[in-house]
Amino acid sequence: MSPSLPKTFKAAVATSAGGNFEIIEKPLEAPKAGTILVKVLACGVCASDGMVKMGIVPLPRIPGHEIVGDVVSVPAGESRWKVGDRVGSGWHGGHCNECSSCKESDFITCSEGAINGVSQDGGYAEYVLLRTEAVVSVPTELDPAETAPLFCAGVTTFNSLRHVQGLKKGDVVAIHGLGVSKRWATKSSHLSQSGSKKELATKLGADIYLDGSKVDHVEELLKLGGAKVILATAPNGEAITTLLGGLKPGGTMLTVAVADLKFNSVALISKRLSIMGFPSGDANDCADAIEFAQTSNVKTMIERFPLEKANEAFNRMHSGQANFRAVLIP
Repeated sequence: MSPSLPKTFKAAVATSAGGNFEIIEKPLEAPKAGTILVKVLACGVCASDGMVKMGIVPLPRIPGHEIVGDVVSVPAGESRWKVGDRVGSGWHGGHCNECSSCKESDFITCSEGAINGVSQDGGYAEYVLLRTEAVVSVPTELDPAETAPLFCAGVTTFNSLRHVQGLKKGDVVAIHGLGVSKRWATKSSHLSQSGSKKELATKLGADIYLDGSKVDHVEELLKLGGAKVILATAPNGEAITTLLGGLKPGGTMLTVAVADLKFNSVALISKRLSIMGFPSGDANDCADAIEFAQTSNVKTMIERFPLEKANEAFNRMHSGQANFRAVLIP
């Protein structure tokens, strides 16, 4: 490891279940075979980081899985990545290459898969060790802070929508929670429980904004002919269940939000409806999402926080006060 690198680095660490993140100095380790050491330039703050904060995973742990940074050290024999490369990594932190999913190149469902910031330390830090198979190149002309959210929020939305069968130009795609579908050349409807985020939803590309405090979401969707897809990004199980009625025959309820769901099978059977979940994406999917964002001129909206304000950033996100993606800048 280069002598110019520090012996220690700062990290926001979850040390006790339900407690605040603590800024701790940790020893900087040299990368071993199959890993690279990355200087973190930006790391997005995701609701899934709450699993770490609440101690659902073994602690202590450094959370963070929307990581963009520069390679500062590689082990002997590393041929793909070199010092100076701009890279990123998301929820998918590595795979085994041996299980049935890996043999079908379905790396995101690897039975032994690693998760950045969950099963291994993540990007709420000045430096992070990343597994080489879970890393993707990031164009240096992109703002690291604006790019970081593409590695979870972005790739999950992008990847889930592109795997919906039969989605075509002109179809109604309803977004429960903030998201982007306009770039798919679909008719995008944003569903909210109030009018507070109408301006933001319009900026994100919504053709129609449905304020649940004034109109019935299901009735309004049916007036449009029903939604081909309802993408649920907000973790509200009751709302997601109700919205099933707004799908057209053959439609899909696509959820990337974690919530308890209860459905009446009669509705599924009578209208040939589908319920589909999607777990983010691997490095290849992240590369596709970045390319899509570049070619489609998709811009993420963010709020920047220094690493020392990791608790403030997480609390703003968790409370719903943050209109934009919170991103830590170590």
